[in-house]
Amino acid sequence: MIFYKTREEIERIRISSLLVGKTLAEVAKSIKPGVTTLDLDKVAEEFIKDHGAVPGFLGYGGFPNSLCTSVNEAVVHGIPNDKPLVDGDIVSIDCGVLLDDFYGDSAYTFEIGEVSKEVKQLLEVTKECLNLAIEQSCSGNRIGDIGYAVQNHAESNGYGVVRELVGHGLGRSLHEKPEVPNYGKRGRGHKMKPGLVLAIEPMINLGTKNVTQLSDGWTIVTKDKKPSAHFEHDVAIMQGKAEVLSSFEEIEKVLKNKS
Repeated sequence: MIFYKTREEIERIRISSLLVGKTLAEVAKSIKPGVTTLDLDKVAEEFIKDHGAVPGFLGYGGFPNSLCTSVNEAVVHGIPNDKPLVDGDIVSIDCGVLLDDFYGDSAYTFEIGEVSKEVKQLLEVTKECLNLAIEQSCSGNRIGDIGYAVQNHAESNGYGVVRELVGHGLGRSLHEKPEVPNYGKRGRGHKMKPGLVLAIEPMINLGTKNVTQLSDGWTIVTKDKKPSAHFEHDVAIMQGKAEVLSSFEEIEKVLKNKS
């Protein structure tokens, strides 16, 4: 069943989504070579709780931490660990919060020190895929229009689009219907109407689209061991343009100040 939200509910999801952005900005302050993803997880958990919210991922389906931290070839659902990040790594950090009965869910892929030109390009194109997907997220369009926009842009740049993992509806539950694949055909799938809230999250691989799961039961990695990037925004379908409820603004302010 698909749940459509009232304006008041959308505003509550916006507050949760913006707290995710603030949490990721707080985490960004600590990101550097030598730090561990467990260190970053601790920063996020404390920040979320200090702001009166609950970490959305902690205990979700048995997940052991507050952040998903996916390094290099890890696509998503990486479990924070005590291995230090090194210069040239990338880490996709996915974060969720539950505040006032509604979830926020957003992700950003960070560069550690100096990364290669080809990896920088992957991150840039993945972010462009997200923006193109948001442009297609309007009343009257279909879910396939979102997937097509992501797939077309990624594949035209020579990248692989992950099939097994998808975006999703968002609200009182972290994962609601409909599923939002990052591939598809224009004019196919569920027709979007005002009040629908989606978490749109392109997961794009430098190499092929093929992925596999590690023995920890969570971490998804690229089969060819090439890097993968992941960016995610929460959007509300309205009459006309979608409203982006989450924000990268504070994250990018921190990154700019560090550079």
